[in-house]
Amino acid sequence: MTKLEAVRASAYTIPTDAPEGDGTFAWDSTTLVLVEVVGGGRTGTGWTYGSPACATVVTHDLAPRIEGHEVEDVVGCWNVMRAALRNIGRPGVAGMALSAVDCALWDLKARLLDMPLHRLLGAVHESVPVYGSGGFTTYDERQLTEQLSGWVDGQGIPRVKIKIGESSGTVEDRDRRRVAQAREIVGQSTELFVDANGGYTVGQAQRVASWLSAYDVKWFEEPVSSDDLAGLRTVRDQTTIDVTAGEYGYDLAYFQRLCPVVDCVQADVTRCGGITELLRIAALAEAHGLQLSGHCAPGLHLAPLTAIPNLRHLEWFHDHTRIESMLFEGLPTPSKGAATPPNAPGHGLTWLPDAAAKYRVS
Repeated sequence: MTKLEAVRASAYTIPTDAPEGDGTFAWDSTTLVLVEVVGGGRTGTGWTYGSPACATVVTHDLAPRIEGHEVEDVVGCWNVMRAALRNIGRPGVAGMALSAVDCALWDLKARLLDMPLHRLLGAVHESVPVYGSGGFTTYDERQLTEQLSGWVDGQGIPRVKIKIGESSGTVEDRDRRRVAQAREIVGQSTELFVDANGGYTVGQAQRVASWLSAYDVKWFEEPVSSDDLAGLRTVRDQTTIDVTAGEYGYDLAYFQRLCPVVDCVQADVTRCGGITELLRIAALAEAHGLQLSGHCAPGLHLAPLTAIPNLRHLEWFHDHTRIESMLFEGLPTPSKGAATPPNAPGHGLTWLPDAAAKYRVS
């Protein structure tokens, strides 16, 4: 057995390539918090997208509890970390810290075994269907056209998603114009998804769903807040469009409550508790007859999603694919609407410290 020698965390803030916004938030930079775990002469990496405070939780609350444990016992380390967060609170920053460490531990275990992580986890899919995601409310017509055309015509991705619910649902007319523009750009053969990021009220989301159907929209993400489970159920019961949520789920108990009110479960491996909890969430979804979709962070999602039988797809998010291509080597390029995890030890991505140095904030 190999002892875990060190757990390190650092944070990097990367400016966006253009202003980005959705229904309820706007930003001009994104922070990646990197975790490195060392043992047996190898280093595993995991990360999350959130506040630099995640790094503080890793170094102050989690690292001292698991250093010295056997690297191979990833789930055992996960249990120790969960217990360490009892009085801090699992959701939010602490849960994201836990997720990043768990992903790094799985990566290290696979590297020590000289195995691709997707093989260690037991792949049932050779590749993962992806959808292009971005379409920010801050984009003008030219930017939206270029991005959607790039996915569909340039990369052959047959499904795309744009943001709606602008300014907390107060500019619904522009939402509709942008959906119409998106449908015109991608044509009728491409699946069109929308994400309101909880920007609408329940009644408004029901009305929006009625006109979304006219544009053959297939996926209505967070029509209301993902905390409003009753509202999600109400919207879902009034539309034939798949209603989805889950990216802000931080533990298994939340997903147990979510499953009865959505048509597809979203989960984010960088928030939900890492790979250890993601696999449990997938099993829970399957028990409810639902598929699971991965939210963002493509470099970390590819390996575990191949091991999920009830997989639907992965969000190929503009912001994160750009960052992971800048700061890591090895992120695959989608082909024919799917991405294949690297056939290299661990998750297959290599951290590039020299490329990241200028963005470091902690």
